Amino acid sequence: MATEVTSRLPLIDALKAVALQLIVLHHLAFYGPMSDHAYLLIPDPLSWLSQHARAVVQVFLVIGGFLAARSLAPAGRLVSLQPLRLLVKRYLKLAVPYIAALLVGIVCAAIARALMSHDSIPQPPTLPQFLAHALLLQGVLGYDGLSAGVWYVAIDFQLFALLLATLWLARGIGGGMGRGIAAAAVVGVLLVATLALSSLYHFNRDAAWDNWALYFFGSYGLGALACWAANAKYAARWLSLIALAVTMALLLDYRSRIAVALVVALALGLASRHGFLARWPKSSLLAYLGQISYSVFLIHFPVCLIINALVTRVALADPWLNLAGIVLAWVVSLLAGGLFYSVVERPAQQGFRGLRAARGLI
Repeated sequence: MATEVTSRLPLIDALKAVALQLIVLHHLAFYGPMSDHAYLLIPDPLSWLSQHARAVVQVFLVIGGFLAARSLAPAGRLVSLQPLRLLVKRYLKLAVPYIAALLVGIVCAAIARALMSHDSIPQPPTLPQFLAHALLLQGVLGYDGLSAGVWYVAIDFQLFALLLATLWLARGIGGGMGRGIAAAAVVGVLLVATLALSSLYHFNRDAAWDNWALYFFGSYGLGALACWAANAKYAARWLSLIALAVTMALLLDYRSRIAVALVVALALGLASRHGFLARWPKSSLLAYLGQISYSVFLIHFPVCLIINALVTRVALADPWLNLAGIVLAWVVSLLAGGLFYSVVERPAQQGFRGLRAARGLI
């Protein structure tokens, strides 16, 4: 959800804004107890949100790859000579608000446990568990998540690191070939495409890999490839080739999440090629929701826990009051995300920029 570019792109903000609403509603539908009681009133919408809305995670994966490619290697060749600095910068950008949200989540979970008993409430963390989360290693080390969706932050960092390492390797290979910039760009695109295809045809078909970047690199790589294809001379042909390769993977093993990723990647590629990316839609609300999307993502589950607990104490099993609680939790999550962005995420971003300007450290 956090991005590496500072300029706002309206279409990307709009996609993030809409997808995030579905993520929040998915968690409200998937984790009770409010949804358990409200199910009597709207079973079909809640079932769909619970089982299928999670597919919009692909929107963020594709956008992440698209923006990372746009920032790191707009022409396919890594532009920076300091990959470790870029990796540290990415970690700090993700981790500072993330760790703050984890602390808020631990407090909210403790309050929720005092008000109700439900299996959606995370258990009190151990020190090793919290440190694993802080280092974005909780999934790899086998720890339960301290909040819903925190796995995504760890995977986002892995994906960025894998793309960065791949482009750095390509730069070295291209330079060794004696052909300079053009060779590095070609090698970079080919290596990323190879990793993406490996993911689509193998790793993404095996759930045992779902704590590792390779499982998700098909979608992330599609975003990067769409970015480069949009800037190529024969953009339509390259985008068609991407579509063909993914369609073949879907014929081999259909996965709705990969179909969503393909649609988003093609949409971004075409929008970038034809200039819509930076011009449409013109909506200040969508722009704001896109801007605060990472903060909302981080803070919404603790907010939903508290409202679930309060509604359980007051409304018990009344379906209408529990449905109202779901709507209230959705709205308060957005408000809390806006506050978290103003108090934590934006000041942290400004602090990093000031530190880079003053010391050139990150």
